[in-house]
Amino acid sequence: MEVDDVITEMAVERVEFTCGRCWHEWSADYDVQQYRDEQGGQWEYFSRDGTPVPSPYTPAGAPPCPICGRRWVGRILARRPVPMPPGATHTPRLKITDASGHRSERHGARLLGSAAHVQPEPLGPPAEESSEPRVPR
Repeated sequence: MEVDDVITEMAVERVEFTCGRCWHEWSADYDVQQYRDEQGGQWEYFSRDGTPVPSPYTPAGAPPCPICGRRWVGRILARRPVPMPPGATHTPRLKITDASGHRSERHGARLLGSAAHVQPEPLGPPAEESSEPRVPR
């Protein structure tokens, strides 16, 4: 982002993928920032585990299925907005008086990975073994 860009929204989005070939389901969390550039254009920036990635909602950003390798565009499953500072008046906050020593243990904390959550349950038996058709959600 350029110096004059302004972040207008931040969120964590859980994106679900369903492979149209093998019907495997998986999900991943993406950090999303929306920002406005100095010309007034609106942009969206995605990252996973701190690495910039294309939008998972586009064919170019669709990750490969971990089972068969085909790529399928994701759909939003859940979203958590990240409040923008400084927050409303009287929002709880803590002034940092020692920037170099403030919660120094966080620098060595393990990465909370984008797939570090409970994954969707398998769909069950294949359609030919079940009386009901398998339909992706």
